[in-house]
Amino acid sequence: MAEVVHMIDSEVFMAFSTYATIVILKMMLMGPMTSYFRLTRKVFANMEDTPLGGSAEDRKKMIRVDPDVERVRRCHQNDLENVIPFVVVGLLYALTGPDLSSALLHFRLFVGSRFIHTVVYMMPLPQPSRALAWMVGMVTTFSMAYRVLTTALFL
Repeated sequence: MAEVVHMIDSEVFMAFSTYATIVILKMMLMGPMTSYFRLTRKVFANMEDTPLGGSAEDRKKMIRVDPDVERVRRCHQNDLENVIPFVVVGLLYALTGPDLSSALLHFRLFVGSRFIHTVVYMMPLPQPSRALAWMVGMVTTFSMAYRVLTTALFL
């Protein structure tokens, strides 16, 4: 038990906590960003989301698909698909006791790749820029997973 407390009190765990919080907050901000795009473009997913006061026909016109709104939604979906595994694997990785420099490299690469991915997705910049940003984050998560598995297998 004392060993787990020591791991949680380590610099690696504190670094993980910091970078995980940054990337989680970034992911959470994609929800309000989607709302902003929906409101400014008057595009809604459900009838009850449309502003009150207009005629039923006017409100039905607001239920449509907008490319800008869909772009933000897809970017948010991609964050959900990548940030959650990073947080889970990153926590396990931090508990394996890696070198601080190696851990910082992993955490910074992932967080940087997610910010770059979002900027590239929202601008939009041509491929392979978005794919490369995604790949850096995915390889980083797999690298941490490899460390977790090899540490667990050789215990």
